[in-house]
Amino acid sequence: MKSGHSKKAMLAVSSALSLASLTVAGLGGAPAAFAQSTVHARASAVRHTNGPAVRLQETGSTLLFPLFQLWVPAYKKVASNVFITPNGTGSGTGIQQAEDGVVQIGASDAYMSTGLLSQHPSMLNIPLAISAQQIMYNLPGLKASTHLHLTGSVIAQMFMGKIRYWNAPQIQDLNRGIKLPHAVIVPVHRTDSSGDTFLFSQFMTDTNAQWARSVAYGTSVPWPAVAGAQGGNGNQGVVQTAQRTPYSIAYVGISWLDKALSHGLGEAALANRAGRFLLPTVATISAAAGQMIAKTPRDERISLIYAPGANSYPIINYEYAIVNENQSSAVVAQAIKNLLLWAINSKGGNSASFMTKVHFLPLPTSIAPLSRAQIERIHG
Repeated sequence: MKSGHSKKAMLAVSSALSLASLTVAGLGGAPAAFAQSTVHARASAVRHTNGPAVRLQETGSTLLFPLFQLWVPAYKKVASNVFITPNGTGSGTGIQQAEDGVVQIGASDAYMSTGLLSQHPSMLNIPLAISAQQIMYNLPGLKASTHLHLTGSVIAQMFMGKIRYWNAPQIQDLNRGIKLPHAVIVPVHRTDSSGDTFLFSQFMTDTNAQWARSVAYGTSVPWPAVAGAQGGNGNQGVVQTAQRTPYSIAYVGISWLDKALSHGLGEAALANRAGRFLLPTVATISAAAGQMIAKTPRDERISLIYAPGANSYPIINYEYAIVNENQSSAVVAQAIKNLLLWAINSKGGNSASFMTKVHFLPLPTSIAPLSRAQIERIHG
């Protein structure tokens, strides 16, 4: 599902951003390129409408779901005649139901593959924001301020059952000075068709050759048979499972970071392509995006995983609205367009008041016009 764009070509691009002094108020030091400027965001992108009642169904990504929960009541003040029902069912379901016309908007952390898009050529993959994913663990007795160092290859071996104990040399060597327990590792993965699985398995594929050969990547993958491994439905299910399972390790979408931390889970610092161990912050997510956004194609389907750069966090992505450009009526089409234009507007859904609550970044100024161009294709 990495589309037809060469990963090597993506990795060759140089940074499009300077992190030295360009900041965005309220985003904790995010580059100015990530603030959708009012010059580029047309005033017509935020519309106050009064008209016939329109009902829109959104479903999919549980990583995007917390943001839609924030957006829906806010957008009601913009368009009181539009009734939006959001649901977190997993990215795979979001894509499928948008294709089938069951919902108007499928939310997804994963873009549609070239093969799938060829079967459904009227589907649009529209980035709404930039997100990330972190690796969490339940290690009793480890201080919250301690962040284990993990590489993608080591994590892959943990999920394949090749590394079975927390104090295995491969983990202990990365964490000198931390006494790790001789306890069996319990991998926790998603049981639903998930964009988070898509992101995680891409990172594993990029960093471990055996994983690439035997598991590969996708919204659903053939999970290796590991004794004691557990599954959870949605990000909420994964967080809950990891919380009640000592010595577990799991991948969690960043919009669930605060909840995972409040449940006592630890957060790993991941090795990036340059060999530095980093947490997902505004600065590290911005650095990774800055290395990749110049390669974003017109249809905006691209992997942002494992970007080059000393300050780049390795697991970031576009959050997509999967929408059929052919809608049931002109009224419905216009309602979808208005909502999505508001969502990507810096004075609307992409404002810091929404983004910071879910640890997302707004669309870069160079990407917002691509998303607007796709949104304008929606018709009834």
